[in-house]
Amino acid sequence: MPKNRELRYPDGRTIICKAWGRDQDGEYLLVEHRMTQKGAINGPHWHPVLTERFMVEQGTIHFKVDGEVMAAGPGSIVSVWPRQVHQFWKDDDELLVMRQEIRPPGNHWHMFELIHKLETEGLMNRKGLPRNPLWLGAAWASMDGYIAGPPKFVQKVLLGGLGRLAKALGYKV
Repeated sequence: MPKNRELRYPDGRTIICKAWGRDQDGEYLLVEHRMTQKGAINGPHWHPVLTERFMVEQGTIHFKVDGEVMAAGPGSIVSVWPRQVHQFWKDDDELLVMRQEIRPPGNHWHMFELIHKLETEGLMNRKGLPRNPLWLGAAWASMDGYIAGPPKFVQKVLLGGLGRLAKALGYKV
């Protein structure tokens, strides 16, 4: 368990694993995000079984959850339940400090490590997607969910197939 493992990104973002374990509510992963950059943090997506809870400690972040847009500032808690389409972004360059609890943790820490590897090695395009289709498949396989829009079946076949091929060819963190 990578408690206190820190991922530092070229743009100054940091993700820190604060806790990974089990309590009376089951398995969880708790990470802290620190970032100043404006813009999208992710695209619209959903998870079949994960519940995410975001607790803002400093700064402001915007969420869109099932079409509802909200700004979250210090003291705000935003919960995202399984199957809810969600995304988030920052509109300013002030420091954001936010904790994220993921239940169950699934592959989330692996996803953070993989995206960190791709960004620090310059393997992402300007839109934040891996340039190499095999890395795209590996990233998709690590997200424990689906991109909003394309049918689930299409994603499983195309992106899942790329992910399986990437794994077979040794693409890993």
